[in-house]
Amino acid sequence: MDVRRAREIAASPVMANVTYNGERIYIEQVDEQSEMAVIYPLGNPSNKQRVAVSSLQER
Repeated sequence: MDVRRAREIAASPVMANVTYNGERIYIEQVDEQSEMAVIYPLGNPSNKQRVAVSSLQER
């Protein structure tokens, strides 16, 4: 996924089908300069992690 699309998904009120390592996730925040995103698995918002936007897949 590219940074522009990740930012669009994070700002949208509509839930997109995005996965990280095969698990559905929510994108909370995108840092365009570092091309990193703060994500968490659906159903487990306390398990936040910072990952490369390029590792996210939109299904």
